[in-house]
Amino acid sequence: MTVDLPRYQILEGTLRQQIESGRWRRGERLPSIRALCHHYGFSKITVQHALQKLEAQGFVEARERSGFFVSGDPGEFESPRHASIMEAPKPVSVSEVFQDIMTRSAAFDLLPGLHRDEPPPGIIQLNRSIGRALRRQRGSFQYYDEPAGDRELRHQLALRFAKRGWTAEADQFCVTSGCQQSLFLALMAVCQRGDVVAVEAPGFYGVLQLLEQLQLKVVEIPASPQNGMDISALEEAVQVWDVKACVVSPSFATPTGAVMPSGARRCLLELADRYELAVIEDDIYAESGWRGVPDTLKAMDGSDRVIHCSSFSKVLSRDLRLGWVSGGRWHSKILQLKLTSQLASSRFLQQGVAEFIAEGGYTAFLRRFRQSLQLQRDQLLGLIGAWPVPLRATTPQGGLTLWAELPDDVDTLGLYSRALEEGIVITPGSLFSVSGSFSNCLRISFAHRWNEARVGAVKRLSELVT
Repeated sequence: MTVDLPRYQILEGTLRQQIESGRWRRGERLPSIRALCHHYGFSKITVQHALQKLEAQGFVEARERSGFFVSGDPGEFESPRHASIMEAPKPVSVSEVFQDIMTRSAAFDLLPGLHRDEPPPGIIQLNRSIGRALRRQRGSFQYYDEPAGDRELRHQLALRFAKRGWTAEADQFCVTSGCQQSLFLALMAVCQRGDVVAVEAPGFYGVLQLLEQLQLKVVEIPASPQNGMDISALEEAVQVWDVKACVVSPSFATPTGAVMPSGARRCLLELADRYELAVIEDDIYAESGWRGVPDTLKAMDGSDRVIHCSSFSKVLSRDLRLGWVSGGRWHSKILQLKLTSQLASSRFLQQGVAEFIAEGGYTAFLRRFRQSLQLQRDQLLGLIGAWPVPLRATTPQGGLTLWAELPDDVDTLGLYSRALEEGIVITPGSLFSVSGSFSNCLRISFAHRWNEARVGAVKRLSELVT
C-alpha cells in the first residue's frame, strides 16, 4: 500500500535534491516564495512549510527582507597565496594610479559614473537627526567645539565598545575628521622622520600614503588572506630593524577581509611590550561583520600601547568624515596634534550622529547593512566564479572587499588602463604594497548593489583579462 506524502514534504524533497545536485550553489538565493508557488502549483503555506523544514535541517537560511539562501559560503575558491619574503625598510612612493582612483571617487565602485544608489532608510533617519541638531545650535555656531569632540558622541562610542570587550570612558576618545586623520595623528605622535613602521602586505594603501607624507620608512610584513599579519615574521623584523610602530587591521583587513585570531593578537601585544612598539589599530571595518563583530584589539591592551583608530565612513556614510582615535599612553599628545591640524570638529554633525546612535537608528541600520553586504558578496563570488580563467579568491565574513589572485601572467596594472577606456575602474593589487608584489591581484568591492550595469562590468572585466 502506498502512502501519499504531504505536499510540503514532496516539495521539501524536491528542493533538497536540487540543492544537493548543485542546481543552486552555496550562498545562492533561492527563487522567491511567489515564484516557487507559481512553478510547482503549491500554496504559499505549503512552500513556506517546506522552506522552514529545509532551514531546520541546515540546507537553507532565511535572511530578513532578502529571502532564502543555500546555506554555507558560496564558491569553491582556493585561498590566494601570500608573500613570504620580507625586504629591508624603504621609503614609500605611492602610485599615481592611487591618485587617479581617488580623483574618480572609485575606491569602492567599478562604475563611479553610474547613477548613485538610493539612500537606505537609515541614512534618511540619520539626516533628520543631523538636521535637528543643526536647528538647535542657536548662538553656538560662533564658538569652537572642545578639542576632544562632543562629549555625548564620545559617550556613545564608549557604550558601543563596551559590547566588544573594551571598557572605555568618554575621555579616552578624540573625535577626528575620519580614520585617515586618526591614523595620521597616531603616526605623528609615535614616529619621527626616517623611523621604520611595520605594515601588512598586502595592506591599506592609505597608510602607505601617510608614510610617504611623513617621510617614514616601511617594512612590509607578510599577511595571510585568512589570519592577517604573520606575527612570527613581525618578530623577525623587530629583531633586525628598529621598528617604532606597527599598523595593523585585526578585523576584516583590507584588501583581503582577514581576521586575526585571538592567539595572534595576544602574541602581537606581548611583542609590543618586549620591543617597545606602538601598535596602531585600524578598526574601520569591524562593525561590518555579518557573523559577529570581533572584539577590538584595544580590549586586550593591558599596557596602553594600542592606539585605536576608526570612523563611521565605511559602514554608515563616507560623506560624514567623522572618526575617532583613542591614543593610549600617547593620547594627550594626539589631542595637541589635533589642535594644530584641525582645531575642532563640526558640533552639529557630532550631535546628530550621537542622537542617531542613542535612539537605536545606528544598530538598526547596521543590521540591514550587514545583510546587504553578505548578499552582495555572495553575488560577486558567483560572478567571478564564472570567469574563464583560474583564480583564487578570499571569502570574507565582513568588510567591503575581496581579494582575487589571477594567473601569474596577468598584469592588473595594465588591465587598469584597458578597463578605464571602457569606463570601468579597478583597484590593481600592486597598490597594496611598495615591493612590486601582487601585480596579478585585484581588490574587488561588493559595497554596492549588483545592478545590471555593474554585473555587465564584471563580465566585461573577465573578457579583458582573457
